[in-house]
Amino acid sequence: MIEAHKVGRIPLMLLLLRLSIFLVMLVWTLDKFVQPDHASQVFASFYGIQELGTNWVYGIGVIQLLIVLGFVLGWQKQWTYGAVLIMHGLSTLVSLPRYFDPFTPPNILFFAAWPMLAACFGLFYLRHHDTLGTLGR
Repeated sequence: MIEAHKVGRIPLMLLLLRLSIFLVMLVWTLDKFVQPDHASQVFASFYGIQELGTNWVYGIGVIQLLIVLGFVLGWQKQWTYGAVLIMHGLSTLVSLPRYFDPFTPPNILFFAAWPMLAACFGLFYLRHHDTLGTLGR
């Protein structure tokens, strides 16, 4: 177990935020490879992009995977942390109608996006302090 007093509280907290955000983003990314039809339906329902072919879904998945891997490694923080913040921010905002009808299933689950968005912003904002387990300062 990592002892907070030895590594500093802020870097440890930022590492935990980065790992937990990575876990969510990785699952969303892998969904594009495991269930490309589902990803295509998400793009149609939330982004208005109809009939996105499997090759496009895979291409988006590859780009997202590269960003997410760079993010978890702390590589090029301004760009990878910023990209994760933008990706999650967009997915949160396109779900806006769901927030106005919270008690229709499964809309209540969408509210979990807001604390994650705050975590993404916090990590981006404090990226220079996120030094534990990163490739760059």
